[in-house]
Amino acid sequence: MPRKILFIVNPNAGKKMSALIIDTIRNEFPQNIYYHIAIWENKSHFNEITLALREQGYTDAVAVGGDGTVNQVAKSILGTGITLGIVPTGSGNGLARSLGLSMDIEKVIHQIAVGKTALIDNGMVNGIPFFCTSGVGFDAHIGHLFASSEKRGLKSYIQIILREIFKYRAKNYVLKFDGQEIKRKAFLITVANAGQYGNDFYIAPQANMQDGIFHVSVLRPFHFFHAPGLLIKLLRRKAHTSKLIETHIASRISIIREEKDTVHFDGEPSLAEREVVYECRPGSLKVIIGEGFKVS
Repeated sequence: MPRKILFIVNPNAGKKMSALIIDTIRNEFPQNIYYHIAIWENKSHFNEITLALREQGYTDAVAVGGDGTVNQVAKSILGTGITLGIVPTGSGNGLARSLGLSMDIEKVIHQIAVGKTALIDNGMVNGIPFFCTSGVGFDAHIGHLFASSEKRGLKSYIQIILREIFKYRAKNYVLKFDGQEIKRKAFLITVANAGQYGNDFYIAPQANMQDGIFHVSVLRPFHFFHAPGLLIKLLRRKAHTSKLIETHIASRISIIREEKDTVHFDGEPSLAEREVVYECRPGSLKVIIGEGFKVS
C-alpha cells in the first residue's frame, strides 16, 4: 500500500521556526511519496485534522512539535493503524529520542522517508494515554509550573527546577501492584514506559517500550548535597543503581495520595484524583524509528 503522510505542525514553536521546518520538509522529503502539511491552529482545527487523517486514507501522521504535540497526535491515532512519526522541535523530545530519531531536522525527515517501523506499548493514567513517562510528585509539580510559564525551552525548564528543588517537600504515597501494598514517602514517583523524561535524562534506563510492563521509579527524599550525584546518574543511564531510587516492575499499578494533586503524562500536567491508576497496553502503536532503536 502506498504511503500517504500528513505532517501536523504545531506553530507554537514560532512562525520563523515553523516556516523553516515547512521549507525543509518541502526541500528534503522525496517527491515520490505523497504528503501534505497541516498547521495546527487551535483545538477545533486539530479535531478537523484528526478527522481528515482517518477519512482521507493517511497511513502516517507526523507530529512536528514538542512532547505535548507528540502526545496529542499519538492519542488521536491509537487504534487506527496509522503510523506515528515525529519531527522533534520541543525542549525535551523524550519519545523521539527514545525511538532513536535524530534531533537534526534534515536527518529526521530522511528517517521518516525511509519509514522503518516498530510496535510500541502505551500507558494509560486514569484513562488518559501516555507514551514515554508519567508521574506524581516533583516532576508533575515542575510540569505544572513550566506549563504556566511564559518562557519556554530547556533553559526556562532548568531555571524552574533549580528554583523549586530545595523548596519542594516529599509526600506520602501508597502503591498497589501485583497483590502488594507498600507505603513510601517520596520526592517523586515516575511510571516509565520509556526510560527518559527527555534531553537524555534517564529516570528508568532499563525500561523497554516493547515488553508490556512499566518500570516504576520511586525517588526517596534526599539532602541537597546528593543532587549533583543523582543528576550524573540520570545522564549516565545509571539512575537504577542509585541508593535513592527504588524500582518496581508492574503492568498495572495504583498510586494513592493524601489529596488531589497534579499528575503529568509525557510532561503535560493535569489535576487528578487522590488515586492514580496506571495500565500498560502492549503493542498498541506503530511508530517510525531511527537506526539506534533496538527492536525487542
